[in-house]
Amino acid sequence: MIVAIDPGRNVGVAFVADDGRLLARRILEPAALADLEVPEGARLLVGDGTGSEAVVALLERRGLAPEMVPEAGTSLEARALYFQANEPRGLARLVPVGLRVPPGLIDDYAAYAIALRWLRERAG
Repeated sequence: MIVAIDPGRNVGVAFVADDGRLLARRILEPAALADLEVPEGARLLVGDGTGSEAVVALLERRGLAPEMVPEAGTSLEARALYFQANEPRGLARLVPVGLRVPPGLIDDYAAYAIALRWLRERAG
């Protein structure tokens, strides 16, 4: 299992199977990371963007060993992943993909994008 974290003002977390399936996702306040349950043996990934040093330090204080992953462009990937999982209905289907805006935060999907990026790099 992979636990991917997108650090920032809101922290996105994605629990991902080794085959890339999204198992669970959530958005947390940064302070809630101190209580995040990480399954034993899970690979822990953290995006290298804003706030990553504080997140890594907090996780290391807990005895965890996070691995940094480049997160440039994951916001765009997160939008695509969101709309794959939540296809527009009705008239919203007529809005071009590039103009669609998710109705809320998608930091959890950015964390999922980080995990998928790491999996692609390992496979390639």
